[in-house]
Amino acid sequence: MKKQLLALLFAIVPVTAMAAGGASVPHSMEPDLQDQASLQNGMKLYVNYCMGCHSLEHQRFARAADDLGIPQDLVEENLIFSSDLAFNDQMHIAMDRGDAESWFGAPPPDLTLEARLRGTDWIYSYLLGFYKDPSRPTGVNNTVFDLVAMPNVLEPLQGVQELVCAETDQPVAGQSPDPLSGKYQSCDVLQVTQPGAMEPAEFEEAVYDLTNFLAYVGEPSKLQAQALAPKVLIFIFIFGVIAYLLKREYWRDVH
Repeated sequence: MKKQLLALLFAIVPVTAMAAGGASVPHSMEPDLQDQASLQNGMKLYVNYCMGCHSLEHQRFARAADDLGIPQDLVEENLIFSSDLAFNDQMHIAMDRGDAESWFGAPPPDLTLEARLRGTDWIYSYLLGFYKDPSRPTGVNNTVFDLVAMPNVLEPLQGVQELVCAETDQPVAGQSPDPLSGKYQSCDVLQVTQPGAMEPAEFEEAVYDLTNFLAYVGEPSKLQAQALAPKVLIFIFIFGVIAYLLKREYWRDVH
C-alpha cells in the first residue's frame, strides 16, 4: 500500500511542477479541440509559416486531414509543398539537419510534443511576445524566451512590435513613483508600431488557432476520446440499469 501511495505521489509532482512553471507567462488560452475551423486554420498557418524549419515527425498529413475534416485533394494541393512528401507521409521538413546545425548552431526542434512539454499558455504567449531588438542577430527578441534565436516568422501578419513605456500603478523595481501622479513608468509594454496584414485582435485569434493546432498534434487521440466519451457513459448507465434489474431478479427468491 505504501509503495502505491509513493508511486501516486511521484506521478502527481511533475504535473504540479508544470502547472507552477506556466504561471510566469503573460497570456493564457484554453484549447478547444471541438472547434474544427480553428484547427483547420491552425494547420494552414503552421504549414505556411512554421514548417519551413519545424517538423511534426509524429503526425501524418492523412491523420490530421481525417481528424480535422479536410479533404485529401485540398491537403495535397494546398498543404504539401514538397514533391518528396505524399498524403500518408509524416509531416517532415525538407531542411537537412546537418545544414540546419551549420546555419543556426542547432537544428530547429520538432514541435509534435511542444504543447505537452511547455503548455499551450507558454506557446501562445511566446508567439505574441516577439518585439523589435536591433541588438539581436535576427532583429527581434521575445518577452517569454529572452535572447531567442528564432526570427519572428509571423511578423508579416502581426507587423513590427516594440517595447514602449507607459504609466502604471504597479511598483517597478528600482524606480520611485512620479511625485505628482504617483505612477510608475513601465517600459515593457508591447505595442505594434508598424501594422501587418492583420489587426491585433485578428492576429491574436490566428495565434490562438496555431496554438490550438499544436495542442491537437500533441495528443491526436484526445479528439476521438472526447467523441467516444458520451457513448461510453450512456453504455455504462444502460448496463448499470440492466445489472441492477438482473440483481433484483436473482435475489428475489433469497429474500
